[in-house]
Amino acid sequence: MEAVLDVVEAIPAGRVMTYGDVATVVGRRLARGGPRQVGTALREVGAAVPWWRVVRSSGLPAVHKEETASALLRVEGCPFVDGERVDMRRARLAP
Repeated sequence: MEAVLDVVEAIPAGRVMTYGDVATVVGRRLARGGPRQVGTALREVGAAVPWWRVVRSSGLPAVHKEETASALLRVEGCPFVDGERVDMRRARLAP
């Protein structure tokens, strides 16, 4: 879980990574894990890091905290398209 938190903490304001992106970075370090494990780590201990900067591959924030995450991303200047989805071409931080 610590590796997930380290990666999420390093995402700059106004940028995002997908659950899969975070899993890719963690996988390179630990040779294990996946997107679901990233979600579990953020759900269980993610309050101390900018969890809202991790989105689904579609650009939508996590379902259970979608409004809060969207609001926090907008405050940081993250670009959106269609009013709901993060503009992944502009905001995604490649793993």
